[in-house]
Amino acid sequence: MREELFRLIKDHAYRFREEPFTLASGRKSRHYFNCKEITLHPERLELLCKYIVGQHLPESGLSNSEAFGGLTMGADPICFGISLEFRKQSKNVYPLIVRKQAKDHGTKNLVEGGVNAVKSCVVVDDVITTGGSTLQAIKSLRDAGLEVKACVCILDREEGGKAAIEAEGIQVFPLFKKSEFGSLE
Repeated sequence: MREELFRLIKDHAYRFREEPFTLASGRKSRHYFNCKEITLHPERLELLCKYIVGQHLPESGLSNSEAFGGLTMGADPICFGISLEFRKQSKNVYPLIVRKQAKDHGTKNLVEGGVNAVKSCVVVDDVITTGGSTLQAIKSLRDAGLEVKACVCILDREEGGKAAIEAEGIQVFPLFKKSEFGSLE
């Protein structure tokens, strides 16, 4: 399954061009990974979440996690897919959505979902570069009273994000690293 996911990412999510892309972090790179080409495609998302739940989480020691959450929108489909994969095993594992900013009406929550049903969460992201989005999600999850146990991401661009997240005491378990895609940069 991992090899098939790798091929799907390489064929559908990875782009190279001479004129650099501007990344969410503000950095420039000729290499771009748009993992939404995986997470917003039903068949690819299903394969991704089957792999995460069936192989990646057990190998990472995270099979008994209560919830998965991350900053909207990169993490949303992954968290929902993981939750549905666990439902196939008759387990309730909650997807949590972390807003980029609190609503100015209603409950004004930054974290939505089964926050009161769980004590801990694994933070999720699609691509980690500097770790800024993931760190924002971690802060919001912690502020909501949750223990953040670990981080799972599809791709670590190997540009300092993993170290920044681990400096917060959170182990990062990427499915893939940028260096696996050949001599990139």
